[in-house]
Amino acid sequence: MAKKPVKQTKANKVEDMRVKSDDQLSGDLAELKREAFNLRFQAATGQLERPARIKEVRRDIARIKTLQGERARAAN
Repeated sequence: MAKKPVKQTKANKVEDMRVKSDDQLSGDLAELKREAFNLRFQAATGQLERPARIKEVRRDIARIKTLQGERARAAN
């Protein structure tokens, strides 16, 4: 019997993001913004398969922006 992939928890996502460099976070942010844009279009045309993905992407964007803000405040 095959094991199901383990869903990454919120704490694990944040820890993974904290290890990344500023450039990697910026790249991830750009990629997530592009995905959010595409998901909005899919929703508008009725082609969206997983509506919950919009919420996931939006929250991941917020996590990255929060980390960037923390790093900016720590640098000053």
